[in-house]
Amino acid sequence: MPNAILDPTGRAESAPTSRPERAARRADLAGARIGLLENTKQNAELLLTEVGRLLTERHGAAGVVLLRTKRAFAQPAPAELIEEYANSCDVVITGVGDCGSCSASAVADGMLFEKAGLPAAVICSDAFTATARAMAEMRGEPDYAHITTEHPVAILTEQQVRERAEGVVGDVVSLLTAASS
Repeated sequence: MPNAILDPTGRAESAPTSRPERAARRADLAGARIGLLENTKQNAELLLTEVGRLLTERHGAAGVVLLRTKRAFAQPAPAELIEEYANSCDVVITGVGDCGSCSASAVADGMLFEKAGLPAAVICSDAFTATARAMAEMRGEPDYAHITTEHPVAILTEQQVRERAEGVVGDVVSLLTAASS
C-alpha cells in the first residue's frame, strides 16, 4: 500500500468516510489493564504515567501493564507494537501530540489500536487540533475523537504536568468506556 501524504494545511480533499472502526467499550475501567504509548516528546511520559495512576486510584483500573516509547514519533506505530498492546492491555492511552506531525501520528496510532480491538484515548495539545482532525479525516474517520489539553506541554514543570493530567482524566475515562459509545 502506498504511503499517503498528509496536507498539514487541512485543505486536501478528504477520503470517502465510513463508519468508524471502534473497539467495544467497557462499562467502566474496573480491573482494566492500561497500556501507555508515549512518543518521546518532552513531558509525554510524565503526563501519560500520571493519567494511568489516576485511572488506577480513582477508577479501579488494575494498573499500567505496558509503557513503551515510540521512537519514530511522526510515523504510525508498527504492527508488532500494536499487537503487543492488543495481547497485554484492555485499553490504551497515547500521545502527547504537542506538534503537528506527532499529533497526526498519535491519532493514526489511536485508530490502529481501535482496529486491533483496543479502546484508545489520544491526547494532543489544542494548537494541533486541525492536524489531528486532518489525519482522522484522511483515514476516513472525520469524527474520530481525541482529547485536547492546552498547548504547550513540553515546557511545563512536573507539577503543571500533573495538573494537566487531572484536567484530562475525565475525558480519558469517557473515551475509554461505554459512556462514549
